[in-house]
Amino acid sequence: MTALREALADYLRVRRRLGFEMPQDGRLLEGFVEFLERAGAARITSELALTWARLPVHAHPHRWRQRLSVARGFARHLATIDPASEVPSEDLLPGHRPRIAPYIYTVEEIAALIAAAGRLRPPPRAARHQTLIGLLAITGMRPGEALALDRQDVDLRDGVLHVRAGKQKKQREVPLHESTISAPREYAHQRDARFPTPSTAAFISARGRRVARQELNRTFMKLIGEIGLEGRGARARPRPHDLRHAFAVRTLLDWLEAGEDIDRRMPLLSTFLGHVDPASTYWYLEAVPELFERISRRLERLEALA
Repeated sequence: MTALREALADYLRVRRRLGFEMPQDGRLLEGFVEFLERAGAARITSELALTWARLPVHAHPHRWRQRLSVARGFARHLATIDPASEVPSEDLLPGHRPRIAPYIYTVEEIAALIAAAGRLRPPPRAARHQTLIGLLAITGMRPGEALALDRQDVDLRDGVLHVRAGKQKKQREVPLHESTISAPREYAHQRDARFPTPSTAAFISARGRRVARQELNRTFMKLIGEIGLEGRGARARPRPHDLRHAFAVRTLLDWLEAGEDIDRRMPLLSTFLGHVDPASTYWYLEAVPELFERISRRLERLEALA
């Protein structure tokens, strides 16, 4: 094993112990080290890092920037071992890609999705997807978090979901209102009657295994088409993940209507959603024009009273 590969193994081991799984970055860095070895380089240089970052010649500049950022993180680690190793400057490859606004479902559209899911066959599939869509809509969980739930994570007696598969392995508890527990309880009865022991997963496929993300996405596309929903602007098609955005936006709109202090309440929403950085929650304000309009009208009223 070369010194570069040993350094990479140490770097990935440290990062993963800190909670960063890095499946994609790990693969990229393995390719980067292979590139350096083919070039006969014993250490990282900014020139080599730039050349590697731009290897997908026809990629978007934002993709080049991402690749260089991954290489830069490893370069910083390597520079602590070998001071002669260069760290590419932050101002190199400043490509940016606009963030696409999410699709914000209305309450009526969510109800239509759940109703369409109820028409799926066989009936266990209908119950499974009705429950999944309902939970995503009322909790704002990420789809991957919901699919990763185990049976023991769904506490229907106390009305709490124990989310253990959050980003960077962050765990949190998501409360359920008592009025929303009946659907997951009914699904659990059907699931346990058919699959009492084979899998610990909360959501079970027809084969008795944990529901895969691909199955959720395929079924969701079918339901979207059935009720006639279309994307808006640059968003070609509504996604399951957009239910999370819709939850956050409805919460913010409710707070605005109630005259709440958004800045004071925002940390609560960040914690509920499992955001590591509160800036991720504030982005919802930028993503939805209706929020900007409501805030502007509220500020105008406050100014008129001043």
